[in-house]
Amino acid sequence: MFFIDNHRPLYHNLKRFDIYKPLKYNVILARRTEEFKRRNIYNISRIESLGPTQELSLRRGFETTYSHIRMVNLSQLLQTVEKTIATYGMLKPKDSVVIGVSGGPDSVALLHVLFLIAPRFSLKLGVAHLNHCLRKNDSDKDAQFVELLAKKYDLPCHTHKKDVLTYQIENKLSLEEAARCVRYTFLNNVANTMQYNKIAVGHHSDDNAELILMNLFRGSGTQGLSGIPPVRDHKIIRPLIKLNRSELIDFLSQNKLEYVSDASNTDTKYLRNRMRHDLIPLIKAAYNPKISETLNRLSSIIRSEEEWIGDVVHPFYEKTVLDVQENCIILSVSMLNRYHLALQRRIIRTTIEKIKGDLRRIRFVNINSVIGLIDKRSDYGKVDLPDRIRIQRDRDALHVFKERRMSCGGSEKESHSDTFTFEYQIEKLGSVFIREIGATIKFTEMRLKKVFDYRYAGQHTSFFDKNSLSFPIVIRNFRPGDAFKPLGVGGTQKLKKFFIDKKVPRSERIKCPILLSRGKIIWVVGHRIDESVKLMPATRNVLKVELLLA
Repeated sequence: MFFIDNHRPLYHNLKRFDIYKPLKYNVILARRTEEFKRRNIYNISRIESLGPTQELSLRRGFETTYSHIRMVNLSQLLQTVEKTIATYGMLKPKDSVVIGVSGGPDSVALLHVLFLIAPRFSLKLGVAHLNHCLRKNDSDKDAQFVELLAKKYDLPCHTHKKDVLTYQIENKLSLEEAARCVRYTFLNNVANTMQYNKIAVGHHSDDNAELILMNLFRGSGTQGLSGIPPVRDHKIIRPLIKLNRSELIDFLSQNKLEYVSDASNTDTKYLRNRMRHDLIPLIKAAYNPKISETLNRLSSIIRSEEEWIGDVVHPFYEKTVLDVQENCIILSVSMLNRYHLALQRRIIRTTIEKIKGDLRRIRFVNINSVIGLIDKRSDYGKVDLPDRIRIQRDRDALHVFKERRMSCGGSEKESHSDTFTFEYQIEKLGSVFIREIGATIKFTEMRLKKVFDYRYAGQHTSFFDKNSLSFPIVIRNFRPGDAFKPLGVGGTQKLKKFFIDKKVPRSERIKCPILLSRGKIIWVVGHRIDESVKLMPATRNVLKVELLLA
């Protein structure tokens, strides 16, 4: 580590030290001159040397010594990193930074770069490594590699083991999402426990380009297309975000820095890897050789516009909030109905994010389900969203809250349905394929006089008084707390009890499609419709719904 003038970039300091040749030669000669005395440059120690007797110790008043210093191809890369840090305000003097190091090329490059620029900010550095237990012995070897690497840099190393596969199953997540959740939980725990105020991770511009394409294919909105933020929550920083993968690999190679390779990064069964190894090279070869730069520019434009739109939306959000309680925000339905659809969606997303902490797994169909709930034609209703978020309407009040996770015993069984979830929103007549159960649900409209004796239609077909319901209709599976008024029963019944009485196996309950209109259950598919939507003598228009099994 070496400490130099904090007010100028590293490459300028090298010139001032009479270190003349960082751009031309792998090895340069540094010597102390009168320039050090005149410029008051001191407090320089422990620069990596090429021999045991060549360590450079230059402090004011110390005896002149000589050293050969390795300085390979650092100038341009460090300028880019320093500019990124300055542009996004990533670091301040005397920050404490824990660096997430997997042992792969990106994180090793990040560690080395931050180690070099640490003196400029008087940084306290630490290394953190999470063993995901995904590759058995290889995962253990990665952890050992990182521990040795941290020792080489004389930095504290914080390690932890977590079975990500078990966490994935328990929390119903994709493997990538489970690994991400576990990793950031670990990094935040290390930061909070060991008093690091910044967390540095090694994402670069190619990672950002891949994510933008993935989000585009998923039908993401502008927030998804804004990509990876250089800084998140004023805490998580990405100093390499303006560098690409090849620049980092060249940097590691030229500086003879070792790293480990993860074979799963080449496995094209993962979408991100197919993007990286198949799609992006194809786009570069056939359409746009600078697709990564193009996508990064797009994300930068959208991110700045998202920030501006957020500022515009905030006053409307404030006007719409009726009350803020512990774990619950109440919005005014009448105020929401005054706004443009785009603003309604923004306010709903903002509210969900404040309650949930993020918008992960919240999709367009979820937001549109809430839009249907604030329709003036119904004063009551509810919508259940992923991660136990519930939206409940009570006349003019729209309650947005997170249900408590039930503990132990029978409550754990009730939450079993969360292991398999689906939800679709139907805007108009037609068909929708429910891929989770491999079946199609078809909606058609007909006149009552054309309906034959529906009692013989079979359990997979039902008829509804079309005027007693409205689109959008939501199709989803069972959720704890569901209730409806089964036709002919004469009262409200919990869906769980209904299934038990009908002796429906637990494995079948979670796969059973349920239709909702205006937040109320209208059909437990294959079993019973709700009393409120049955055909009446006055019925004229009929909605026919069929479950078509593959």
